[in-house]
Amino acid sequence: MALRNIVEDGDEILRKRAREVVEIDDRIRTLVEDMAETMAASHGVGIAAPQVGMLKRIFLAVPDSEIDDVPMVFINPQILKQEGSQWGEEGCLSVPGMLGTVERPALIQLKALDINGDEKIYEFKDFAAVVICHENDHLNGVLYTDKAENLHQVSLDGSEELPV
Repeated sequence: MALRNIVEDGDEILRKRAREVVEIDDRIRTLVEDMAETMAASHGVGIAAPQVGMLKRIFLAVPDSEIDDVPMVFINPQILKQEGSQWGEEGCLSVPGMLGTVERPALIQLKALDINGDEKIYEFKDFAAVVICHENDHLNGVLYTDKAENLHQVSLDGSEELPV
């Protein structure tokens, strides 16, 4: 496993649509392991392949970080259903030092392959739905800042808000 560099806003790869994963092979497994290590080292709750420079439709997330710290793997995800609405503050590993308020669905249903290539259907609500939608957006070249209101800068340790 290896730490990968996190691509930051301004890099064109973050604005491109990621490509479907055709085969889950050792290269994909290594990418997933590296993403997990990079996410953990960065104290994130999710990371998408484009954030480490790979245009693959893969993201990892820890939808309920209070219960579990082992990331779930989502390959070729598709949101099947969205219900309700919720507003919350979001940040992103690729947009360091910024936070913004974003509207997301309160509940989603998602279909994806796991690391073994098995198709699964999941339901997520509340904060977990936010995390999943945020990471899924990365696969379509969308950043949370595209949807955010009240976008503001914070110090990197989160201790104080700074003017934009």
